[in-house]
Amino acid sequence: MALPKDMRLKGHRTFNYIHKNSQKYHGKLMTFKVARSNPEILSSHKIKNPSNNLRIAFAVSKKVSKKAVERNKIRRILQQWLLKNIQKINNHKPCWLLVNLKVGDFCNDKNKLLEEFQNLMFKSRLIK
Repeated sequence: MALPKDMRLKGHRTFNYIHKNSQKYHGKLMTFKVARSNPEILSSHKIKNPSNNLRIAFAVSKKVSKKAVERNKIRRILQQWLLKNIQKINNHKPCWLLVNLKVGDFCNDKNKLLEEFQNLMFKSRLIK
């Protein structure tokens, strides 16, 4: 199951904003870049209700795995965990999150990947 459209980030201006204005959290397998949301940037994408809720983008480079199937599998695992553990009722912090996976041989270790993702979510105080 993919993230709903109201939770996704898109557009080069959005990512430039995150890279410049984010607080970084580092783990062994991934890094988080968390920035305060800026709905004006999303207005060019014709989003009708640019809410201040949590929005997320996952970046899995070819250095992690050459196969797109593997990269998409990793992305889906993280998205599934996120949808299961974040309730839509709670608006959470008004921020944007960019998750960059680092190079490593963890494609087969789903538990290790999810454990670090969860730890960084708590460390960055995106969930309680």
